[in-house]
Amino acid sequence: MTYCVGMKLDRGLVFMSDTRTNAGVDNISVFRKMFLWEREGERSITLMTAGNLATTQAVVSLLNERAKPAEDRGAPSILEAPSMFQVAKLVGETLREVIAEQSGRTGPQADSPFSATLILGGQVRGGEPRLFMIYPEGNFVEAAEDTPFFQIGETKYGKPILVRAYEPEMSFEDAVKLLMVSFDSTIKANLSVGLPLDLHLYEAEGFRTGRVHRIERDDAFYEMISSGWGEALKSAFKALPPYTLE
Repeated sequence: MTYCVGMKLDRGLVFMSDTRTNAGVDNISVFRKMFLWEREGERSITLMTAGNLATTQAVVSLLNERAKPAEDRGAPSILEAPSMFQVAKLVGETLREVIAEQSGRTGPQADSPFSATLILGGQVRGGEPRLFMIYPEGNFVEAAEDTPFFQIGETKYGKPILVRAYEPEMSFEDAVKLLMVSFDSTIKANLSVGLPLDLHLYEAEGFRTGRVHRIERDDAFYEMISSGWGEALKSAFKALPPYTLE
């Protein structure tokens, strides 16, 4: 299992992903689920993955191969697509291609499905920052005013705080704090989601990779957020009016 969130703000885009993968409680590993591409001054692209690890790694490998100079490849590149919509189409087609290839093989089949879901975001010069969620079938939806963030993986535990506290005008600093609370709630409720966490802050009109940071298990600020949120919840609960039994 995994947990990733992509969020659209007035200031830009915020991405956070965990790094835990597991094939049972006795086989837990750390794998990066956030991937970045840029052509500085022209575009910045971020991809986060959830689902079958072999599928997502194959998708990222194909995207990397096809991002090479034109003479070294034979397929369209996300670094040359004219808009983020076209980038989303290419990523969706690549995902569908990988799933179809893996599913069509003869011989022994794995118990786990080959499916994967992706969050894609970024900006290509001439367009606005855009955020998409891409489904295993290769189709996708785009974030809008009514749906300004996407979650993939283990979404239910971290969603309530996002719905209640998100504001499009919030600062990057507040957005990171909000996402830390969302991830902490998920980590405490599901052992298949865990630290370290990867963070990318993309500033609108930057057209380059923004601030990238890995939040480790011993991160002091994360510990403050985790313990502080727990105490704040207890205080808020105690402050609610009592229920009177008749």
